[in-house]
Amino acid sequence: MEREDFIRRLVQLRMQKNVSARDMSLSIGQSAGYINNIENGVNLPSMTVFFYICDYLGVTPAEFFDVDSTDPGRLRDLIKAAKNLPREQLDSLTLIARSLKDGNDWRRK
Repeated sequence: MEREDFIRRLVQLRMQKNVSARDMSLSIGQSAGYINNIENGVNLPSMTVFFYICDYLGVTPAEFFDVDSTDPGRLRDLIKAAKNLPREQLDSLTLIARSLKDGNDWRRK
């Protein structure tokens, strides 16, 4: 992941949480401008602080880097809920998800 991609992902997840860069900085134990400096490309976090950032944002490091997942927390909740569904319900859920993505009516499948 390039620096610009890292910054975009950080901003995306921070905005999703609806928190300011200043509040996030202070919440993870850093100076008020820390996250702002990252988002402006001045510096990158250490690994330790990156883990604090992930924890604060409610994502795993893998979810942070999965830029195709726009809302990793909700996706994690959906996967957790689907784990114990019977096969028929999983098939239905898969059809619904595919039709939502494609814009089709899942009941016609």
